[in-house]
Amino acid sequence: MPPKNAKTTEKAPDPEQLASAAVSRTDITALLAEHRVALVAELKVTFFDEVNGKLDGLQRDLENHDERLTSLEDNAETLHQRLVKVETSCAMLQASNDKLKARLVDMEGRHRRSNARLVGLPEGIEGTQPSKFFAQLLQVVFGPDIFPSPPELDRAHRSSAPKPGSGERPRPVIVCFHRYQQKELLIRESRKRGELKYLDKPFRIYEDYSPEVVSQRKAYKSAMADLYTMGLKPSLLYPARLRITKPDGTRCMFGTVSEAEKFVKDFKTA
Repeated sequence: MPPKNAKTTEKAPDPEQLASAAVSRTDITALLAEHRVALVAELKVTFFDEVNGKLDGLQRDLENHDERLTSLEDNAETLHQRLVKVETSCAMLQASNDKLKARLVDMEGRHRRSNARLVGLPEGIEGTQPSKFFAQLLQVVFGPDIFPSPPELDRAHRSSAPKPGSGERPRPVIVCFHRYQQKELLIRESRKRGELKYLDKPFRIYEDYSPEVVSQRKAYKSAMADLYTMGLKPSLLYPARLRITKPDGTRCMFGTVSEAEKFVKDFKTA
C-alpha cells in the first residue's frame, strides 16, 4: 500500500487520442445528420406518395359515386314522370271502369225489371213445368180479384245456387212476367199482405235486384230501423235512395247512407 502522505500522480491524457476522439464524434454526428436528412427525405417521398395514391383513389371513387348518383337521380326523375303517367292512366281507367260498371248495373237492373223473387217455397214442388205451376200458384194465392187468370210468365226457375240438402233452406224462385204491369201489381199486393202462404207453407215475394243494388239497399238497414222507431215512414226507391215521410206529411230524399244517418242524428237531438 502507498503511504498515506504519498501523492497520487495522474497520467496526463494524450493529445492525439483526444483529437482522434473529437474527430470520431464529429464524424458520427455528421453521419447521423446525413442519415437523418436522407431518412426524412425518403419517408417524405414514401409517405406522401402513398397518401397521394390513396387520395387519388378516393378522388376516383368519389367521381364514380357522383356519376352513379347523377345517373340514379336522372333515372329517379324518369321513373317519377313515368309513375305520374301511370297514376294518371290508372285514374282514367278507374273512372272509365266505374262508368262501365254503373252502366252494367243499370242494364242488369232493367233486364230484371219484369222479375219477381219468391222466397220460402219448398224445393221441388214445381215439378217439370215451373212456369205453368208458379203462374197457377200466384192466381191461387192472390185470388181472382188480382189475377182473374194465371199471369203469363216467360220463364220460372230456381236460383243458380247449389241444390240444398234435406232440412236446408230452399232456393228462391225467380219468375219473369211477360207483362211488366202484372209484376208491379204482384209486388204491390205482396207488400200489403206481408207474409203469404201456399198449402200452409209461408213465403214472401220481393223484387229481383242485382247483387250490387241489394248491397246498396242493405246499407240503409240500420238507419231505416231508427226511422221506424222514431215514428217516421222511410221507403227505399230504386236503386238505393231513401225517402222519408215526416209526421206533417212533408218528404225528404237522401242519396247516400251518410246523409240518412246525419238526418237520424239531427232528428234525435232536435
